[in-house]
Amino acid sequence: MLSTKELKAGDEFYFKQVFDQYHQKLYFFILYKTKSEYIAEEVAQMAFTKLWQCRQTLHEEYTVSTQLFRIATTVLIDFLRKYNNKNAVTAPLDAVDIDEGVDSTNEKMQGVELQKKISEAVNELPPVRKQVFEMSREQGMSHREIAASLSVSSRTVETHIYKALKQIRKHISVETD
Repeated sequence: MLSTKELKAGDEFYFKQVFDQYHQKLYFFILYKTKSEYIAEEVAQMAFTKLWQCRQTLHEEYTVSTQLFRIATTVLIDFLRKYNNKNAVTAPLDAVDIDEGVDSTNEKMQGVELQKKISEAVNELPPVRKQVFEMSREQGMSHREIAASLSVSSRTVETHIYKALKQIRKHISVETD
């Protein structure tokens, strides 16, 4: 069993042993959760990078594998949040059907119109939900940061964002029908 002592001491050879022993297991763990080879590889690499960067703060009472998989889980959650935040903003724009030969001015008008509809929908959100949504999407804050800032649970933040996105999508689809 690999211990954290050598890792905390900055032993690069030991870190390579940890990498060799756990990279494939970690990759398949993430692949199982996400069904994405790209995300699995990215998150695995980020987890090992974070393990090395945070090696001084590792707890000796826990095994390296336990701490590595905890780090990987946290990295995966952060990765998916950032990915989902990006997609939530760009997905409506990606959905705009652009035919070849369409006047670019027309495309820009559609994009501006869609952004206007999104802004209208955000302005119609209840005050707290609007605040949570803007902190997440405009300020780029994580759910944990928002929860701490507003003295609510992360689950409450997730619920507000879910309901905000649902309301915005509904507003956009009603407007475009």
